[in-house]
Amino acid sequence: MLTLAGLVVVGIIAIVLLSDFFEKGIREVALPLRHENVIRQQAEEKDVDAALIAAVIYSESRFVDQTSHADARGLMQITPDTAREIEKLSGGTTFELDDLSDSELNIRYGTFYLAHLLDIYGGDPVAALAAYNAGPGNADAWGGSNMTVDDIEFAETREYVKTVLEKQREYRHIYGLELGY
Repeated sequence: MLTLAGLVVVGIIAIVLLSDFFEKGIREVALPLRHENVIRQQAEEKDVDAALIAAVIYSESRFVDQTSHADARGLMQITPDTAREIEKLSGGTTFELDDLSDSELNIRYGTFYLAHLLDIYGGDPVAALAAYNAGPGNADAWGGSNMTVDDIEFAETREYVKTVLEKQREYRHIYGLELGY
């Protein structure tokens, strides 16, 4: 038979376990993370920050495979034209549009393109993210690797870049272990 002290200890343990369960549930809704193994692998292979990849996926799709009104597809919202450009840049020859609905392939393609943009803009995440969202032509017009967030003329792209950079910090802080930090 449990004493009052025993019941208190059991109650405290239950509260701790339930609070951890609810914290994980709230975190999963507010800042989801899936496919962390693929994200870590692609981050290492393509030398792109894993938290940045996760933040782009979050900002593009909230980790839900979907097709946008602009025909952007998958977790990283890659358009068919961008996918064909990625295929050409990567030397691929077997790309099919349906590949973009495969989460792992979509993350591979999106990370390849993000790494390509980071290379073009000298590692500057603001310019690379602006180009990812609005195209390299617009990013070049806004100053390329010398741009600041305030130089971005499209409000939607400016907010996109701000959100991705904020979520990158959150992913690194909250999911550091899962993302390999």
